[in-house]
Amino acid sequence: MWGNTMTDSKPRAFLSPFELPTPDGAEGWERMYPYYATFSEDRRETEEEKFWFFDSMHYPEPVYPFDLLMPEHTWVVLSQNTTRVFSIPTALGLDHRVVNGYVYVSPTVITDPDEIARRAAVFGERAGHYFQNWQDLYDNWVEKALDTTARLKAITFEPLADLEPLESVKEGKHLGSGYRLYEAYNQLLANHQEMDYLHFEMLGLGYGAYLTLLEFCRAAFPSIEDQSVAKMVMGIDSLIFRPDEELRRLSRLAVELQLTSAFANGPDPDAVLAAIAALPNGAEWLKDYEQTKEKWFWFSTGHGVSHNHPAWMEDLTVPFTAMKGYVESLVRGEPIDRPLEQVRAERDRITSEYRSLLPGPDEQASFDELVELARTVYVFVEDHGFYCEHQHYSIFWTKVRELGAVFAAHGFLHDANDIFYMHRWEVYPALWDLETGWGTASPDRRAYWQREVVARKKIMESLRRWTPPPAIGTPPETITEPFTIMLWGITKETIERWQIPGEDSRDVLQGVAASAGVAEGPARVILTPNDLSLVQDGEILVCPITNPSWAPVFKRIAGAVSDSGGIMAHAAIVAREYGLPAVVGTGYGTQVIKTGQMVRVDGVHGVVTLLDSDSSPG
Repeated sequence: MWGNTMTDSKPRAFLSPFELPTPDGAEGWERMYPYYATFSEDRRETEEEKFWFFDSMHYPEPVYPFDLLMPEHTWVVLSQNTTRVFSIPTALGLDHRVVNGYVYVSPTVITDPDEIARRAAVFGERAGHYFQNWQDLYDNWVEKALDTTARLKAITFEPLADLEPLESVKEGKHLGSGYRLYEAYNQLLANHQEMDYLHFEMLGLGYGAYLTLLEFCRAAFPSIEDQSVAKMVMGIDSLIFRPDEELRRLSRLAVELQLTSAFANGPDPDAVLAAIAALPNGAEWLKDYEQTKEKWFWFSTGHGVSHNHPAWMEDLTVPFTAMKGYVESLVRGEPIDRPLEQVRAERDRITSEYRSLLPGPDEQASFDELVELARTVYVFVEDHGFYCEHQHYSIFWTKVRELGAVFAAHGFLHDANDIFYMHRWEVYPALWDLETGWGTASPDRRAYWQREVVARKKIMESLRRWTPPPAIGTPPETITEPFTIMLWGITKETIERWQIPGEDSRDVLQGVAASAGVAEGPARVILTPNDLSLVQDGEILVCPITNPSWAPVFKRIAGAVSDSGGIMAHAAIVAREYGLPAVVGTGYGTQVIKTGQMVRVDGVHGVVTLLDSDSSPG
């Protein structure tokens, strides 16, 4: 179960992690990260023998020192969940390393049949309990997630006062503001790790249930396409689509209240809001908007794992661009809803047709059980992202900035965002230094961090100019780790393509067939969420990876192409739910394709064809 075996002779190795040159100007980059996160001579023998792939899905750019706590928590928490909690039969978690600032991941697999059988017995009991009580456990999970986020919101950081309040002295309060600053930072880190334990509590089981259905279908229907199986669980009612639904609802309300003229002069949020406020029914819309924003706009424009991907709450450009488009469509009498009924009809048709091909009632019963389980747990695969990666992580970054603002208020750092050039463990001695200087009224060592931040900014710029290879180390003979297969789309075929980088011509790219259909149109290459407002109707979106908060864009595009991702990546899921052709995991799409080029996306066969060599800045 849960395997993708490479049966050929031992594959040719990629470059060793120790052979990768340091980019010019980035010398000393290693000091930005803790010792355990980098490749080292102490572990060279095992590290060179392992297979490492570039996690361009979550970390397409060099990771900031503070932001490294995100992949570090995946490394620790996901792996513990895999090995020590559920005892996944064929996997021992995911190792993480940083090289030249980029995050690489390595699945650790088990191939010994006896060990797999031993672990399978443990897994069966533990996973079985979750599957049999899924809804109750999920409801409890939601309560825990909401409570964790509520406690995160309550954490505050304030500059140290010149004097402790007189009331504190008179009341005999022995813990001062210096202690509270440390306490708040401890709470911040603990709260984040608590959410990460929730993040991975049920996620692996969600992928595992779907992967079990996939393997059943491959065995029963040898010619079945992976996306046909994916269609069997389409049409989900997930919170991840709710923010976009709220934008459509607000757009309808704007039309009903005759506020459409406010959206006519472009998507600038301030201009639109000012125009609405000046209209007769504007107050009613604005009241609804404010209530909606607080609940649904803590929605990251990225994966939520980087501080420099703002949430809608912090940058309203994405939601207001979407609402402008929705309002214009409504005025023209065009539908704006997600085609949910059609998607579910296609889901039921595919499921019924394949079910009818099974030889008897026993096989049909097994099929029915696997489909029902996959559909049940599939919702969590998407919903967890709303609670964790979007709501919690977006608020978490604002709290880190609040702490950075304390450093800046005392002149320790020049800017609140400079804190992200410190690793989270380095913040502790910086806090100690700040507090001792405050407590003794003597000079602290702030100059050290001010110099270091300047140096690290230069290093980060140099690292951004480096192109990380898709994989390093030694390819495995077997891939059995569920996240690697389902989320990142790393399979035998993927690795073989990477090993022969010239195999794809510059006119044709091969990837994962993520969502059926064929579409042609001019390409729009988007490297960061900040450029989403540039996307025009009918274009082919080409990006490193899409995110759920990009869902409004899917109303305007004709198809999607991403560098990374597997059949269960967000790009694949969103494309299927919107009925758009998509190819994910092309590896080099954003490097090869230029904005303005005519592109054909074949989501049936996983092929992207460049139809011309022309490009324009668009």
